[in-house]
Amino acid sequence: MTRLRTVLRLSAALMLLDASITFGNVWPTPAIRWTGQLSFELAVCLLVVALAGGARQPLSRRALSWLSALWLLLVVGRYADVTAPALYGRDVNLYWDLQFMPDVAAMVMQAAPFGLIAGAAAAAAVGLLVLFVAIRWAVGQVDRVVAQSGPRRLLASLGIAGVTLFAVQEIQELRSPDIYDDDRRWVPVPVTVAYARQARLAIEAMTRPATLAPSPPMDADFARVRDADVYLIFIESYGAVSWERPEFARGLAAARAALEADIHATNRNVVSAYIESPTFGGNSWLAHISLLSGVEVRDPHTNALLMREKRDTLATAFSRAGYRTLALMPGLQRPWPEGRFYGFDETYTAETLRYPGPDFGWFGVPDQMSLAWLDAREINHAAHPPLFVFFPTLSTHFPFSPRPPYQPNWPRLLTDDKYDAADLARAYEEELDWVDFGPAYVNAVAYVYATIGGYLRLRPDRDVVMILVGDHQPPAAVSGEGAPWDVPVHIVASRQPVLDRLVARGFRSGLAPARPTLSRTHELLPVLLEAFGDHR
Repeated sequence: MTRLRTVLRLSAALMLLDASITFGNVWPTPAIRWTGQLSFELAVCLLVVALAGGARQPLSRRALSWLSALWLLLVVGRYADVTAPALYGRDVNLYWDLQFMPDVAAMVMQAAPFGLIAGAAAAAAVGLLVLFVAIRWAVGQVDRVVAQSGPRRLLASLGIAGVTLFAVQEIQELRSPDIYDDDRRWVPVPVTVAYARQARLAIEAMTRPATLAPSPPMDADFARVRDADVYLIFIESYGAVSWERPEFARGLAAARAALEADIHATNRNVVSAYIESPTFGGNSWLAHISLLSGVEVRDPHTNALLMREKRDTLATAFSRAGYRTLALMPGLQRPWPEGRFYGFDETYTAETLRYPGPDFGWFGVPDQMSLAWLDAREINHAAHPPLFVFFPTLSTHFPFSPRPPYQPNWPRLLTDDKYDAADLARAYEEELDWVDFGPAYVNAVAYVYATIGGYLRLRPDRDVVMILVGDHQPPAAVSGEGAPWDVPVHIVASRQPVLDRLVARGFRSGLAPARPTLSRTHELLPVLLEAFGDHR
């Protein structure tokens, strides 16, 4: 009976230790599931313990606690390694991403109810404590039996088997790289490999040589858009998934039909394409600088290096052509010295707008309000120089809720009575589903479509060229596993020669973009410059 109890305890301990660092993610949630795979780290530990077991004393309580803490660190690493890509859509680079965690935490704290946040934090703390106790028990069970020859041989056999399986798997994968996916591997990628990768990324970021690609020529004369106001509107989280996932496409069909009707009713046309963003699920500024500079920027290191240099940007090119260049950035809530790189004549921030509320989402300011404010300040005058406006939107920012009501009476947005009480109540009563963000995402994109279409109808007489482009796909919790990094781009204009040149370069007439992907984001700049004018 004692032997059976020992076997059962040892089996439970080994299963717990194995499952604790081999689990997978349950997409699109933070939940996990055990996949039945074998841990390489556990196999190595069993082999080492078995080889040293007969010649050492049992571990002290302090040593057991330290070993358990180290194992818990592996568990946390495994959780981050499988959960972050599932929710965020890309591998995490701790060297860069950790500096943005306070902003992410602030966003979640503002978007989620306090009770939900407090409950989640308490559950995480209790869970880690329970897990530590369980791991310490499991490590203790292994330590108790390792002095016995029979269990020691069993542990050695299990360790050899695990290491052998891992070696055979790696050899097969070298010969046929596509033979395994994460779920089909006998032994998942070791957690220690994930930590080593993070260390390598940090070292590369700190030691990478300062070499950057050259800027493309920016000597276009802008003859084909002369005297037109040009808007570059980056639509937050506007990804290809909004067109290619059937349930999203169905949910947005009416809003897209309305936008296309608004375009044509104001004697304008639209052409569209897909481009590949340099980022996924966040870090919008990487897309902004890539398009405005024509230099691909895929990480904060390259971004910082580029901003130290004196380069031409789309803003400075328009400025040379006699345009007043504006950055409308209602989401910018602190000083932005980096903005000098772009060369805008004026930057309008949250402090400039002084939006009194009501607030919607993390940044507070509805996109329609920002456009109405800009129109009143810069555009709705008898005469003004042609404008180049850079406007990153906010209302489709994760977690996409609450959605502002669309206000058909645009001048009312500049008064103290912006919305009807019933519309506000409906907006704030919408409950966000923290497991399925899809419906909130669809509603948010529909709102942006309504805002753009409404603005076109508000100023049907204005000669405008509007570049609408996604900065990145929404997080993987919306986009799905393995989604491409592609985003739509639409050019709206009444100047047909501009649209014809874009069609000749691969754009498609109409609002719906089509495959294949036209280019990467930074490669779109020369295409636009060529459409807007000839080289000087």
